[in-house]
Amino acid sequence: MMTIDVETLRVWLEEGRPVTVLDVRPTVERAEWAIPGSIHIDAYDALRAHNPAALADVDVLSDGPVVTVCAAGKTSQIAAEQLHARGLQALSLDGGMKAWSLAWNTAEVPVPANDVRVIQVRRTGKGCLSYLIGAKDEAMVIDASLDPQVYLDLASQYGWQITSVLDTHIHADHLSRSRQLAERSGAMLFLPEQQRVSFPFTAMRDGDTLATPRLMLTTLRTPGHTLESTCYLLNNTILFTGDTLFPTGIGRPDLHAEEQEARARSSLLYHSLHKLLALPSETLVLPGHASRPVPFDGAPIGARLAEIDEQVGLLHTTQTVFVETLLKRLPPTPPNYERIVTLNEAGLVADHDVTELEAGANRCAIS
Repeated sequence: MMTIDVETLRVWLEEGRPVTVLDVRPTVERAEWAIPGSIHIDAYDALRAHNPAALADVDVLSDGPVVTVCAAGKTSQIAAEQLHARGLQALSLDGGMKAWSLAWNTAEVPVPANDVRVIQVRRTGKGCLSYLIGAKDEAMVIDASLDPQVYLDLASQYGWQITSVLDTHIHADHLSRSRQLAERSGAMLFLPEQQRVSFPFTAMRDGDTLATPRLMLTTLRTPGHTLESTCYLLNNTILFTGDTLFPTGIGRPDLHAEEQEARARSSLLYHSLHKLLALPSETLVLPGHASRPVPFDGAPIGARLAEIDEQVGLLHTTQTVFVETLLKRLPPTPPNYERIVTLNEAGLVADHDVTELEAGANRCAIS
């Protein structure tokens, strides 16, 4: 069978190798999430019907192979066979977009201090953003969302030992790997103070600091997206906001909450956001998610606080208008989020159905 696994395609894209990614899913599925740089033809029904002309209009310009993509890797095999019959080197992405959910790339964030490095680790399909922060021989990780080995390997490349692992909140759209990473690395696990999880951790309260000789992380409690949501300020210059604040939006207040609680959380979020806006305007905001699939471009996702203040109009309304507007703009809830929350509260990563649980784009932001 002419297939390619996710890791091989990920490396090809990261290296900039010539490859054409052809998405053959229905248009409505493509609109949810896609592989950056891929081309699209809605050939799903025609391929399922084994119409030999299903891909007749596809014009491949690249010299490299064509990788066909569908939801789970079955219809894309039919597409690869048709392209192969035309003399093209064609491969089907094994596991499809569900498997691609775990693909990742990195970008280095410019940092004022020469001896501090911040690596943004991005799940390209899912949009989850985590951070590896290192100086000298120590490193911290915030919001680990990939297999622990990814962070261990990256840290090793820089000569760092991971000593601290933190989460900004209890996530609802992906499984946290922070507990597993802490166990594998021997690091301390830090979570915002709360009573939701059923495993040991060191609590971070508002104003607490976590310091090494070159890194100082200050805790800013920012309830709203969840009641325990917390941001971390690095060396008074870089703010890791989780799902509280994004470059073009703010966190939704309704996940795992009834209507009355969502309204109460919206009010809390209003005050939390204004707490963040009181920081210096040059503070760099690095969020916990991207709203779109993340390209392999090495460009970090983030914005200065001043830019967000100008971009996000909701920040300048009254509290009443803010709450009412927020509740009217709620996007559809992420699939499987109740199950994901339950696993995250237990500190577990499902053994067999991770890609099924996490499939689809994240929906944690309101623009």
